[in-house]
Amino acid sequence: MPAFDQISLPDLKGKRVLVTGGSTGIGAAVALAFAAQGAKVALHYNESIAAAAAVQEHYPQYIFLVKGDMSAAGVAERVVKEAAALLGGLDGLINNAGGMLGRIPTTKMSADHFDRVMDLNAKSVWEATVAAHPLLSAAGGGFIINTSSIAARNGGGGGAVIYAAAKAFVSSLTRGQAKEFVKDRIRVNAVAPGLIQTPFHDRYTPPDVMAAQRGTIPMGREGTPEECVGAFLFLASETLSGYITGQVIEVNGGQLMP
Repeated sequence: MPAFDQISLPDLKGKRVLVTGGSTGIGAAVALAFAAQGAKVALHYNESIAAAAAVQEHYPQYIFLVKGDMSAAGVAERVVKEAAALLGGLDGLINNAGGMLGRIPTTKMSADHFDRVMDLNAKSVWEATVAAHPLLSAAGGGFIINTSSIAARNGGGGGAVIYAAAKAFVSSLTRGQAKEFVKDRIRVNAVAPGLIQTPFHDRYTPPDVMAAQRGTIPMGREGTPEECVGAFLFLASETLSGYITGQVIEVNGGQLMP
């Protein structure tokens, strides 16, 4: 992992940040990077308690755990409020929780599966953001960073169309809420990773599909979660990105150049 504790972003020190889906992959790398800057981090997880605890062990004085199934009604709101109670308020929200929940063609997908994918990847982002808005406003402003995906622009791979559509919702919500929240001094942006080495692909992407996707990347390889982190730190820092809102930063090794 890059030595984010050797990078100094003083305006992030002491910030109170909730990272959803923070036990593994990109979320875990982001949580560690913010803690390395001296931010207080509420790390949300659902099933991966051991992984979440392992992340917390790196910075036990800065990382606090919050559990919840973000696809269930009302849980995202509860997670935000619990995080704010643990941290003493909220300065930033990183909506990172999500997942494909299986590769299923749209013509073979049940209505229940459709709902679960949309609830986890789209509705939870809206619900968490609505719950966080008054807390960020009360803090005098802050930041929201959503995790979108390259799939939001290219429609996703085989069996991932509804996941891609949910991520397209996230990107559009980012732009719209950036306009809604600007009066409250809340900046809303997103990071859209491409092919990244995470448990997401270990679970849902067969080796032959990974190889085919890798072949479309000019850099010739998958990215790492740590290589996504700089975009999150940049968008969180008022010093570095105070005049940036409503943007989606693509992190994909050149696979997509919009």
